[in-house]
Amino acid sequence: MERLIFYMLAAVILIFSVLTVTSRKILRAAVYLLFVLVATAGFYFFLEYNFLAAVQLTVYSGGIVVLIIFAVLLTAHLDHKLEPIRLGRGVLSGLLATVGAGVVIYAIRSYDFQPSSAEPIDFSIEMIGTKLLSYGDYGYVLPFEVISVLLVAAMIAAIIIAKRSISND
Repeated sequence: MERLIFYMLAAVILIFSVLTVTSRKILRAAVYLLFVLVATAGFYFFLEYNFLAAVQLTVYSGGIVVLIIFAVLLTAHLDHKLEPIRLGRGVLSGLLATVGAGVVIYAIRSYDFQPSSAEPIDFSIEMIGTKLLSYGDYGYVLPFEVISVLLVAAMIAAIIIAKRSISND
């Protein structure tokens, strides 16, 4: 049963990832991305990383995709289709993606994946929260704040572009 769930989640991620990058309609691509992110949260639930799954659902599936969809709705015409990809570029992209996947698979298979210390690692919610909001060694408060400033800048830019396009019409 576990293997079936794994293969179903993997198939959803693979299929909708390909649809995300090959869709000619940008709103559909954003919806396909939503399916990929929800299936990724499914993997986290499957691995019993409930906190990461909840973060994946709220931040990425809930926040980022909604931001992308609102930006698309505010700035683009929904009936607009992207240009079709030329055959040469498609073949080159597929070749580069295959080479990149080969490099990643080689790197993963050649790494030892042994813990760096003999003591057990604590993966509690308290430890994750402490690491996210600490500024010392292995602290993530600076990237956390940089991402929040980036999201605010993206929202302001979307509003400015939307106002500009409304005033031009």
